[in-house]
Amino acid sequence: MGEPEAGSEFANGAAAAAGPMADTQYILPNDIGVSSLDCREAFRLLSPTERLYAHHLSRAAWYGGLAVLLQTSPEAPYIYALLSRLFRAQDPDQLRQHALAEGLTEEEYQAFLVYAAGVYSNMGNYKSFGDTKFVPNLPKEKLERVILGSEAAQQHPEEVRGLWQTCGELMFSLEPRLRHLGLGKEGITTYFSGNCTMEDAKLAQDFLDSQNLSAYNTRLFKEVDGEGKPHYEVRLASVLGSEPSLDSEVTSKLKSYEFRGSPFQVTRGDYAPILQKVVEQLEKAKAYAANSHQGQMLAQYIESFTQGSIEAHKRGSRFWIQDKGPIVESYIGFIESYRDPFGSRGEFEGFVAVVNKAMSAKFERLVASAEQLLKELPWPPTFEKDKFLTPDFTSLDVLTFAGSGIPAGINIPNYDDLRQTEGFKNVSLGNVLAVAYATQREKLTFLEEDDKDLYILWKGPSFDVQVGLHELLGHGSGKLFVQDEKGAFNFDQETVINPETGEQIQSWYRSGETWDSKFSTIASSYEECRAESVGLYLCLHPQVLEIFGFEGADAEDVIYVNWLNMVRAGLLALEFYTPEAFNWRQAHMQARFVILRVLLEAGEGLVTITPTTGSDGRPDARVRLDRSKIRSVGKPALERFLRRLQVLKSTGDVAGGRTLYKGYAAVTDAPPECFLTLRDTVLLRKESRKLIVQPNTRLEGSDVQLLEYEASAAGLIRSFSERFPEDGPELEEILTQLATADARFWKGPSEAPSGQA
Repeated sequence: MGEPEAGSEFANGAAAAAGPMADTQYILPNDIGVSSLDCREAFRLLSPTERLYAHHLSRAAWYGGLAVLLQTSPEAPYIYALLSRLFRAQDPDQLRQHALAEGLTEEEYQAFLVYAAGVYSNMGNYKSFGDTKFVPNLPKEKLERVILGSEAAQQHPEEVRGLWQTCGELMFSLEPRLRHLGLGKEGITTYFSGNCTMEDAKLAQDFLDSQNLSAYNTRLFKEVDGEGKPHYEVRLASVLGSEPSLDSEVTSKLKSYEFRGSPFQVTRGDYAPILQKVVEQLEKAKAYAANSHQGQMLAQYIESFTQGSIEAHKRGSRFWIQDKGPIVESYIGFIESYRDPFGSRGEFEGFVAVVNKAMSAKFERLVASAEQLLKELPWPPTFEKDKFLTPDFTSLDVLTFAGSGIPAGINIPNYDDLRQTEGFKNVSLGNVLAVAYATQREKLTFLEEDDKDLYILWKGPSFDVQVGLHELLGHGSGKLFVQDEKGAFNFDQETVINPETGEQIQSWYRSGETWDSKFSTIASSYEECRAESVGLYLCLHPQVLEIFGFEGADAEDVIYVNWLNMVRAGLLALEFYTPEAFNWRQAHMQARFVILRVLLEAGEGLVTITPTTGSDGRPDARVRLDRSKIRSVGKPALERFLRRLQVLKSTGDVAGGRTLYKGYAAVTDAPPECFLTLRDTVLLRKESRKLIVQPNTRLEGSDVQLLEYEASAAGLIRSFSERFPEDGPELEEILTQLATADARFWKGPSEAPSGQA
């Protein structure tokens, strides 16, 4: 589970100048923050062998990250190919001369660079955080002139014109269904063919469960025959396709099925040429593995990506968990399910990072105290795992993070069965925290003036504490009650009592069911909410703050700013709610809004939100937290809420969980808060998330060089232009061929499928 930062800044920036308010949601402003990821020192400390290991893993991650384009929108691969061709022929400075000569203003050209940098950063044209489409903030005709008159178009006129004709319209379109990722008429997604509905997704999940197949590396395609009968294809991601191969655990599943009256066909070979490149780099990395755990881990990942086997990826993850305290840390695969509208398909990501020893020492002390601290959580010991499996917890400096975005902390693997029996690892991404979330006072929205200096002083340290608790004791806590395929239970049915009802346990997970498959659309956000709540709850414990080096008044300030950051984030979260569809577009932000609601409900003046008018004469608001009531009012409210969250999760009570969570997540204009009106204020004063420029590694002889880039949209574009020096054109062709092969599944993207509930 990846953890974006709670109080990411959303202030006013250039949004006001960019046109009517509705449109600012769908553009990236010219003054968007751009930061470079600093890992020079971490890289310098690596041995030559460690550098080679990190280099080949980074290559594997960057290649695999291209699959995200195919997992996002029908047009994303074409947009990427078009941009890559443009900037390979002319770097941003050279293209600028041409653009100005074509009649663009400096602002318009900068808007195009920001758009291109946004596509590279998000691996597509939808924001990875919030799932909103973003479009170029300049007239389409002007961009067309730049593209068709560019050096790339001179060199390859047919290809460039073809790419523009394929994606130009969709690049700019803000038709209602195209504004957000979603299923059916709610939005666009390429995890499902364009005619799929939530009912199809549920049916497919039941089918997958019945065959003990994971959804993580799949996509679902529906075709309707002449009689109007749907036929479903479940396609696994793999290098191998339909060609005969040696028997593996996957080959026996590749066949036709009849399930509840509908034909299903399980196939494989999704993203095959991309995964082929991933596998080649993992093979090369194996030669530089530091130990047998790493070697076996890579062998299983290779098997997983070759065959399409999640079971092999689980075996690789087992070796990964056992590889304690490596110098070079990495993970790769179809991991996080935040962007699947149904909540069970994983987006490809890969990261490579170097351990930061000083910060890791604090996290190790937290791990050493974990068993003690778990007893402080507000549920009975029978609801906790039978044995706490001591995990690795390290602070890492990221060298490479490929995918749609970079989190601040991660707790993985996400496989429930491994987490319950084998354990997990936690990482905090130190150099990401250092640059992505630095706060400028003038951009600090919705806080009282006298809170701002304290907030800036303690936000970083308090977030280190929150990430540590969230990942280790949030995601790392709690037991799922399971009945296995032989009928045996992992809890005592006679003696375990539900603390909410006082009765015996009435529900549990059956064999093949997982948290994600059972709680589906709310699973990610509900789990993030539980982990965030654990962080707030346990940061009140003096022992925790001592571990991080805070005592006395400093410790109290850290607690105050951590809670204040959470309630402010709950207000900022309204940007990620779509009133027309009554849905949330970002799991972590929905979780923070839910926590805000719980703390508001606690009453007694603990939290107040007051609408005001800003110094610019426009609507504004102020969030206040009464620090004297955090322990007396806030803690008991959080305790009750956390216990309910855990009990419903442990018992697999989907109906109870949905009722509780959706109740708190509902956004209305009911007084006193009037959240829908506040949402307009939040949109008026939002600031886009920063873009992060990452370095490249390059092999020169047997030496690995680190190539760094300036912190600007142009620097970010250059980093991508130099990312695939050997095979850039080939990759663009692969992406467009893969997209074209499936294009029929999204023809007429603005037509909502029939039968959508």
